[in-house]
Amino acid sequence: MAHPIPRRDFVSTMALSGLALAAAPAVLNAQGALPSKIKVALIGCGGRGTGALGQFIAACKLLGIEPEVVALADAFEDRVQKLGKTYNLPATKIFTGYDAYQKVMATDCTFVLMATPPAFRPVHFAAAVEAGKHCFIEKPVAVDPVGARAIIASGEKAKTKGLAVVAGTQRRHDAGYLRNKALIDAGAIGAIRGGVVQWNGTVPWIRRRAKDDTDADYMNRNWLNFTELSGDHIVEQHIHNVDVAIWYLDRPPVSALGFGGRARRETGNMFDFFSVDYDFGDAVHIHSQCRQITATTGRVGEFFTGAEGSCFGSGKVFSKKNITVPDIKMDTNDTMVQEHVDLIRSAFSGKPLNDARQIAESNLAVIMGRMSAYTGEMVRFADLLTNESSPHYNFKFAVGPKDFETGNVKLPPEVPAIPGKA
Repeated sequence: MAHPIPRRDFVSTMALSGLALAAAPAVLNAQGALPSKIKVALIGCGGRGTGALGQFIAACKLLGIEPEVVALADAFEDRVQKLGKTYNLPATKIFTGYDAYQKVMATDCTFVLMATPPAFRPVHFAAAVEAGKHCFIEKPVAVDPVGARAIIASGEKAKTKGLAVVAGTQRRHDAGYLRNKALIDAGAIGAIRGGVVQWNGTVPWIRRRAKDDTDADYMNRNWLNFTELSGDHIVEQHIHNVDVAIWYLDRPPVSALGFGGRARRETGNMFDFFSVDYDFGDAVHIHSQCRQITATTGRVGEFFTGAEGSCFGSGKVFSKKNITVPDIKMDTNDTMVQEHVDLIRSAFSGKPLNDARQIAESNLAVIMGRMSAYTGEMVRFADLLTNESSPHYNFKFAVGPKDFETGNVKLPPEVPAIPGKA
């Protein structure tokens, strides 16, 4: 799920001193001729999907484009019917079931927004690319290494088709983060030597099992609390902060060594907390900390220490250097609308954005942290991405997205992993 980002104070000097600026995507892509109307479809009509569709429509209005919702799909009829009434769609444009995404791809939509539980993203994204659709893929995009690599493969195919692909990492579309990235690249704090990234909060929600729920439907309605569908909260939620570290350092971590546990979670099989040491090589370590425990101190954000200064992710920069960067103009202060503005604009620019590898690598990093905490082992990034001889390379969950289509879903035990055991 994506969440709004609190604004913080940040540097206000805005003149370029002969240094390149890491500009916003909207700046990087020269605007081509935008259409007067866009047809869009949504897969996943829960809270995040409903929000994403509203934000896409808001982006269209900012760009002077008339949006037309041509299809909605969800596993559950109650959700898709409710949203269908909101947009006054006929029954012929509303699709229900675990195979409903296939019917969306057969429509004449130009853009597809994907906001189902993350485990389904690799299958849905592959189908959208095959059908020639521009894609918004909500983060995270996978729950295991096999799924993440599938995202990369589909992203490469999207490039050959000239399709735009934007992921839901809205911090990369935020002026404050973009400004600090530009300052770091310009040397304001020197080379990053370490830092901490955090998402400490509470369990967003749980869904109890209804009397007539199948295993598949219970898991799907309560997806946030099952690792097989969400990836655990280090993947589903904390990916935002780890992604910022990867972005600011311009490379993924080399390895992860972490721990975690569960004390108070009421449903599912996830951990309550994680603490992971990410080794980025060159003696750079980033401490990742996240938890979902009610009545505890909340803290969400990032802080980095450089050889010559320090900074918050999107907040104040502590530097003795007189380095300034120009103002970064965005279309809106709502980063979750801005990411759709950038998606739409890039699709017609001749230089479509393609976030597939970027989000997949950040996804692999948080999967790596989870796998280390679950097993107690040090896990290397290469073990998940390139080292086919690694026992971690081909790991995928016993319950996968295609099982929901075939009806072959058996509920996993609602107990957490035990480090030190297979």
